[in-house]
Amino acid sequence: MTGNKFDVVVAGGGPGGISAAVAAADRGASVLLVERYGFLGGMATAGLVNPFMAYHLEGKRLTSAVFNELVDRLVKAGAMIPPRFEPGVYPSGTFDDEAMKTILDEMMCDHKVKVLLHSFVSGAQTADGTVKSVSVEGKPGRHDVSAAMFVDSTGDGDLAFLAGARFEMGRKEDGYSQPMTTCFRVGGVTGGLESHVLAQELTPLYIEARKAGEITNPRENVLIFNTLVPGIYHFNTTRVAKKSGISAEELTEAEQEGRRQVMEMMVFFRKHSPRFRDAYLLKVAAQIGVRETRRIMGEYILTADDVLGGRKFPDGIARSNYNIDIHNPAGTGTVIKELAPGEYYEIPYRCLVPSGLNNLLVGSRCISVTHEAHSSLRIMPVVSGLGEAAGAAAAIAVKEGIVPAKIDGARMKREILDKMEKF
Repeated sequence: MTGNKFDVVVAGGGPGGISAAVAAADRGASVLLVERYGFLGGMATAGLVNPFMAYHLEGKRLTSAVFNELVDRLVKAGAMIPPRFEPGVYPSGTFDDEAMKTILDEMMCDHKVKVLLHSFVSGAQTADGTVKSVSVEGKPGRHDVSAAMFVDSTGDGDLAFLAGARFEMGRKEDGYSQPMTTCFRVGGVTGGLESHVLAQELTPLYIEARKAGEITNPRENVLIFNTLVPGIYHFNTTRVAKKSGISAEELTEAEQEGRRQVMEMMVFFRKHSPRFRDAYLLKVAAQIGVRETRRIMGEYILTADDVLGGRKFPDGIARSNYNIDIHNPAGTGTVIKELAPGEYYEIPYRCLVPSGLNNLLVGSRCISVTHEAHSSLRIMPVVSGLGEAAGAAAAIAVKEGIVPAKIDGARMKREILDKMEKF
């Protein structure tokens, strides 16, 4: 690593990016991780998305090494309830997002990843399908950074798009992507109810308030999660539809609408529930949660049939048993399609390899999948696994002087999943 040249540059410091960076560094690569906020974590911190969704099956972890290390570090710091990996028991995925910021700093330091905060990739210099360098915007202005390999962990496929990759957006019938959500926390709630009980109490009141015109939020119910602190609840219950997460103008409108809905919900809670009489708005996410934008087309496109059929692949580098979970892109309603009990599916390495690019891999939710399949694999534990595989492949490509498309996918499966519990 000298000056502005690295073996691997990773764009985006969310769950996929941190996993890609660690995986590449652990395999001997010099790594630069570029993140636009002043902290790492992406949706887990800036987006206030909490808890981690399903990441185990039959008492065994589905996830890979870097995510498991993060969970273990959170537990050790008292920033996450120790998960119980037992058949029939869902391990707690609730974590302290503020503690996570410092834990991720320590993690990157321990794995010798160079981090550049308050910066983002704004351009790519590409020739004959090879990314020569990327433009990074920061406080000093714009500067170019070169590398042998690049990993796009932006979530939106920003780097791949800038490099000229082919992509798809939204559902086929109208191009709309899944709606966005501004998460928020509320303190001072009395009664000590479990979140699902509180949600059952509030939802009928919410439905009536929607009918009366008090609520304009198009979501069909109230979604609440417990936090690590009694009396403080986490709300994932706003819904901003028909806005594009890759349009600065529409993203601005979505942020404003999300905050408006938060305040609308607070008025509703205080008016209709005595438990919220002295409640207060504790925290609103630094950015709206974006579920879906670009999907970068690659060597294989994962489908809903692959997901629901529990398909396994010779090059399967990540595993998931999360349902197809499509929040209506046009507004009200959510489509849930469950996998068979005890089943899981795998995501092929080929989905991480964009068509037409020689030295770029995708390590986040924007891999090569359909709109329906994307709704299942977009969750943070799975995205972490995708990032880990991308980072590992990037380091192998650098070390062996080959392009990612030439790396044996079965080898990558052994590299990532063979260290995990066997099914």
